[in-house]
Amino acid sequence: MNNDRHIPVLLNDVIDVLAPKDGAIYVDATFGAGGYARALLEAADCAVWGIDRDPDAVAAGGVLASRYPGRLTILNGRFGEMRNLLAGVGVRQVDGIAIDLGVSSMQIDDPARGFSFRADGPLDMRMAQAGPSAADIVNRMAEKELADIIYRYGEERASRKIARAIVELRDKTPIIRTGQLAELIRRVVRKSKDGIDPATRTFQALRIYVNEELAELDHGLASTETLLGAGGRLAVVSFHSLEDRIVKAFFQSRSGAEPKPSRHRPMAVGENSATPRFDVSEKRGRAPSTSEIAANPRARSARLRWGIRTAAPALAA
Repeated sequence: MNNDRHIPVLLNDVIDVLAPKDGAIYVDATFGAGGYARALLEAADCAVWGIDRDPDAVAAGGVLASRYPGRLTILNGRFGEMRNLLAGVGVRQVDGIAIDLGVSSMQIDDPARGFSFRADGPLDMRMAQAGPSAADIVNRMAEKELADIIYRYGEERASRKIARAIVELRDKTPIIRTGQLAELIRRVVRKSKDGIDPATRTFQALRIYVNEELAELDHGLASTETLLGAGGRLAVVSFHSLEDRIVKAFFQSRSGAEPKPSRHRPMAVGENSATPRFDVSEKRGRAPSTSEIAANPRARSARLRWGIRTAAPALAA
């Protein structure tokens, strides 16, 4: 795995909002190739804990860790479980957390991982390399459920047409390659005017479903609230509207900016209180510059949202 191929999205902005300082503890919660971790370590004499569910990323991260002895440690696991993972090594409070919700370049660029429709490979998509694969879902799931997944997680209007075509093909031969699935989708879905490949949304949907990415995001955001001490900073980079809506809603809720209930309906126990858990100064977040998009086209849909933890007790505690 060549880490030099990976270009962290919005790297300068993430480091800017995390404002690393000497002696502090940071978490690169979606370690990947370690781009954010490396930048944090270079910016201050701090310690960084990297978390990744992909065994390949953890193994490759050992090379980077050796360059920063005693300062970088990588844990194998889901970022949604970061609170428990860190508690297991004696870390209960940190000063900053970076979460990059994109699939790493190493995963996308390796046909054997089955994430991309641009090169043929096994239809896998499992970040942790365990559990049901995308091929299992495509070949076993009922047509209606398959259509629902493609529509919900891919926001694909032609989901029913695609699901029907998948079922018709798999009745003749198993769909086990990314190339098979991509070509099938291209036959039944017309290419859009913006030039985006017709397979994009379906591949996104299957990847999100296989890896339980939205549930993972919910758990991860809740963990950050309990881990960050007062003044701690959280930076989250999302890449599509489903993720961004969750992140935006989290910061709205935890900053007191969530719409208040009607005066005719009192707030129920457990609902959002007016006490802010995060200060959010940039309500709209940050998008990549045109120059960054030109240098790294994968950044085009990215958005950074961030906040600073207040001293209020965590709602998720």
